[in-house]
Amino acid sequence: MAANDAIALLKADHKEVAEMLEKFETARSTKAKLAQQICQALTVHAQIEEEIFYPAAREALGDEGKDLLDEAKVEHSSLKDLIGQIEGSGPDDELFDAHVKVLGEYVKHHVKEEEGEMFPKLRKSDMDLVEVGARLAARKKELMAEMKAAA
Repeated sequence: MAANDAIALLKADHKEVAEMLEKFETARSTKAKLAQQICQALTVHAQIEEEIFYPAAREALGDEGKDLLDEAKVEHSSLKDLIGQIEGSGPDDELFDAHVKVLGEYVKHHVKEEEGEMFPKLRKSDMDLVEVGARLAARKKELMAEMKAAA
């Protein structure tokens, strides 16, 4: 397994977000900043999955991956709704913490399905994980730069 393959890159993103969500639980004065970082990381992650990873996975898995990929798409839609609510509020909002907590629960569920079901199937497929990983990394870098420029 190459360190820069698509699955390794996505798992690293999953780990990074999980760590930020854990920090959020005990954060006090940095809640707004942490929530913003979580939302940005998830927005970029979802976008590179939708633009590059999922289409490649659909091609590699065919009918075998259809249900998993359809569910992932629906889960992304729910995550984006929550991200919008978090970004449109702040720590003073009475539901702010609840939104971030639910977002974390959704993310855990989504990660469990990807890492437990989708990724093992893709490892056995003929998907070029290194090539897809390189495309994911390049697009992620591009999107992060756009976000920094917009901030």
